[in-house]
Formats: sequence, C-alpha cells, structure tokens
Amino acid sequence: MSRLYIVPTPVGNLEDITLRALRVLKEVDFILAEDTRTSSVLLKHFEISKPMFAYHKFNEHKSLEKIIQRLKNGENAALISDAGTPSISDPGFLIVRACITEDIQIDCLPGATALIPALVNSGLPSDTFVFEGFLPIKKGRQTKIREIVEEKRTIIFYESPYRIIKTLTQIREISGEDRRVSISREISKQFEETVRGSLSEVIHYFEQKGTKGEFVIVLSGKENKKGVDSANPLESII
Repeated sequence: MSRLYIVPTPVGNLEDITLRALRVLKEVDFILAEDTRTSSVLLKHFEISKPMFAYHKFNEHKSLEKIIQRLKNGENAALISDAGTPSISDPGFLIVRACITEDIQIDCLPGATALIPALVNSGLPSDTFVFEGFLPIKKGRQTKIREIVEEKRTIIFYESPYRIIKTLTQIREISGEDRRVSISREISKQFEETVRGSLSEVIHYFEQKGTKGEFVIVLSGKENKKGVDSANPLESII
C-alpha cells in the first residue's frame, strides 16, 4: 500500500532531524518540498538523492490531483516544509485531506516544530494553550488581537521581524503594559534567544536591540497573568 509521509525538518540545527526521518527520505519514491532550493541544502547535507517537486501554497491546489494519482499508482512520497512540521503554518492540510478521502495511508512523523520549545521555555502555564499561527496582516487583524487578549489560556503565535514590535504594541494597547510575554527567536539556531517580561519591557528590549530572525510569541492568558511572578526582571537567554 502506498503512503504519504509527513516529515518534520529542523527549524534550525540540522542535527535536530530524526533517524527515522532520514530513513524515510531515503526510501520514498519522491519528495514534495515547500521550497526545493531550501530543501536541497538539507538533502545534500545528508547525502539524500531523490526526485523533488515543489509543493507550496501557490501551487498546492493545481498539483494535488497529479500527486494523488501517483500515490494511487503505488508510489510513496514524503512531504516536507522549509522548517518544522508540514501543515503547521505551512502547506499540508489539503494533501492530507485528499489522502484520507482516497484511503491512502498517512504516516506523520514526530519531530521539530517551533511552537513547543517556545512554550516550554517561556515559563508560562503549559497545561493548556492555544496556537494561532500567524495573525492576519490586514483584514481581521484588530478583531483577532482583541480575541487573543481575552483568551484565558496561554497563547502562542508566530510573527515576522518586520511586525513584531507593532504586534506587541497593539496587544499592549488593549491588554495593558503588564501582561506577561515570552519571545523566542531563531530557535535551534546559532543566535537563539528568549526574552521574558512584561509587554512594555519586551517592547523596549527589541526597540533597543533591533529585530532579526523568526519570532514565536508566547503570551500569558488573561487570568494567568496574576499567577506569574511579576517581580521577575526581564531575562534574556542567548
């Protein structure tokens, strides 16, 4: 029976890939990659030579039928994104749904993702949380931010270096300056850093230092902020 393997790839350090992921990538008939140029670096590093095809948000609808047909013909494929687990703020949902419809076996390998390390490293409650992915850039942005501010669970979302200060400032305008937040950037890379503190403290930190890299924001829930020691000074771990 043919299979589609969902294979997480490192978000930073290439050593974060699993032995099983390497074996699968070597054994499948072809690999679907979000960006073939980015993925070719990974495959070359581990001496993996397999046919690779682009599968991203701009072509996933158009290419889906051909991929499903190849799987139905008995081939095995692996889906990878530029970094992390496919379908988590990356393409993947459509092909998984199509495979389920066509009764094609799906194996999702456990592995790298940015949101879990950021949550665990935040020191904020992790027994229950909500992941929001990327916030809307324009339409619906203010509505989503107001929803987030009212959320009682710990909230995790991604943000670009170009909007990180703007996003934190918009949250502060609604929730107040003392809301606790943890910002992780460049997870598993050379310049990995986590900054923890109040919204005002963290905004000030990045205004002074600048913003580079990919960011994960972990925001305390509305009712949880009293449970965090607000006397803790701003911490920066590099």
